[in-house]
Amino acid sequence: MTGTGTRSPLRVGLVGYGLAGSVFHAPLIATTEGLALDTIVTSNPERQQQARAEFPDVRFAASPDELWERADELDLIVIASPNKTHVPIATGALKAGLPVVVDKPIAGSAAEARELAALAGERGLLLSVFQNRRWDNDFLTLQQLIADGELGDVLRFESRFERWRPELKGGWRESGDPQEIGGLLYDLGSHVVDQALTLFGPVVRVYAEADVRRPGAETDDDTFIALTHANGVRSHLYVSATTAQLGPRFRVLGSKAGYVKYGLDPQEAALRDGDRPTGTAAWGVEPESLWGRIGAGESPLTGGGRPVRTTPGDYPAYYATIATALRDGTPPPVTADEAAAVLDVLEAARRSAREGITVEVSA
Repeated sequence: MTGTGTRSPLRVGLVGYGLAGSVFHAPLIATTEGLALDTIVTSNPERQQQARAEFPDVRFAASPDELWERADELDLIVIASPNKTHVPIATGALKAGLPVVVDKPIAGSAAEARELAALAGERGLLLSVFQNRRWDNDFLTLQQLIADGELGDVLRFESRFERWRPELKGGWRESGDPQEIGGLLYDLGSHVVDQALTLFGPVVRVYAEADVRRPGAETDDDTFIALTHANGVRSHLYVSATTAQLGPRFRVLGSKAGYVKYGLDPQEAALRDGDRPTGTAAWGVEPESLWGRIGAGESPLTGGGRPVRTTPGDYPAYYATIATALRDGTPPPVTADEAAAVLDVLEAARRSAREGITVEVSA
């Protein structure tokens, strides 16, 4: 492996070139100073052609095992393959002596996540989880509003990640096979729970409703999670593919004021359209018409409150921090233990929805 004291680019092996690999990881890795996209693991000829068109110097491997055989040529493994492969591939990488970034969810259970964290600790290797929604524009804005005391004491946090997709798309994400770790609870739920824990800390109580709404669907596509945090804040989290009228992305109610924000961060759409974060001032910026509003006793829908400039989103910050962590030994931007705490909540939510009960969680 390249020594962390050198300034040569850290060479990255990317496992998987589906949605996560092609839209998020490959572009962000390739545009991060100090990182070089070296090898992509995919045996799909169409995906290889797609990748080569944007990254002409990239190499390809048919399986992760090929990366372990030349571990001394790589400095980081990024796992963007289907959820059920995360644990075995991460285990293989760590045993080969390679630091690892895993797309969320890191595993199907908190116990597996903690086993991976323990293995990484034993080997002295970085293990991080790609929770890009911590760098969404609205989340960064809300963090600052809370830090500045603009809302007072937060009482209730409402977060919605809703879509209108009445027709099934197929694929492992919609599979009812438990081994696939599909469904919205573990997909979008990983994002909204991680954001809630990042903002308000540990959870002591979980209640959830998980429904299968669409004809032919095999796993949850309309899910609600209610969290009681140890500090008394209540988080109400909605993830859905069946929402015909979208609610606000955030509605946050405090003792002094509330903040309401509609619309999704623009970075995913930009990446899908082929835009790249190359240091331009416009990256992650949204128009004033989409700014959230803060106020008390007023409706934002009728112009109540005052507009709050949305902090630009910054997905590139994740891999920039990973590069620094690898070189300087600083903490990664998201830890495996944090990912395990998210999975504690998701497992409790799954049990709550299945049994119709409220589940206590050790904070």
